Amino acid sequence: MIGGALAHTLLLLLTLSVMCLPAAAAEMTVSAAASLTNAFTELKGLFEKQQADLTVHTNFAASNPLLKQIQEGAPVDVFASADQATMDKAVAAKVVDPATRRNFALNDLVLIVPKGGKKPVDLADLRNFKKIALGNPESVPAGRYTKSALSTVGLWEALQPQYIQGNSVRQVLDYVARGEVETGFVYRTDALQMADKVDVVMNVAGHDPVSYPIAVATTGKNAAMGQKFVDFVLSAEGQAVLAKYGFSKP
Repeated sequence: MIGGALAHTLLLLLTLSVMCLPAAAAEMTVSAAASLTNAFTELKGLFEKQQADLTVHTNFAASNPLLKQIQEGAPVDVFASADQATMDKAVAAKVVDPATRRNFALNDLVLIVPKGGKKPVDLADLRNFKKIALGNPESVPAGRYTKSALSTVGLWEALQPQYIQGNSVRQVLDYVARGEVETGFVYRTDALQMADKVDVVMNVAGHDPVSYPIAVATTGKNAAMGQKFVDFVLSAEGQAVLAKYGFSKP
């Protein structure tokens, strides 16, 4: 009798102790294009404050490598790329939910030089520059936009010997900021982050609009929270943060 009562008491105490344990903090992962680093870092902090016990992990790189990681099973809840083509591939690979896909920002491709450096008069004048930095067109959307722009004016092949390719648009920005190259192609938002080290020479035309799509990924474990993050990015507060870093509305 006493044994039964003791067992019942121990079970009750165990149940109560489990109930009193703090709930495990929720986690989610956002993989986003390198050009979104500053804006999404701020968005992450604001979103975490809105959600109780949530930790948001961010992963920034060129869009194509991010997609490859997701295709290989990386646990990602939200994917934001710097071009439509990469998101199209994500949809085709069924690693994002197409119903959640939204365009959330626009950007501009610009030509920059080190602060106070020699400036090309136009794109044709790039023939007189020995080192031109650009993103690798095979993996970096900014590189694909650059290739399209230079192809439009018949310069892509002619300038091949001068190209210094970067693994992300931020690497290209660093090359120019450090004076390792004479000029380079980046997004306007990137140039704004180093306005004290680079000069914007011109906006570059001759390519598709630099449009950023976002979607909930299917490889993560927190799709519901992923959708909330997407909604937050699209909200007035989220758009205000993006505008602060130089992005415009789609």
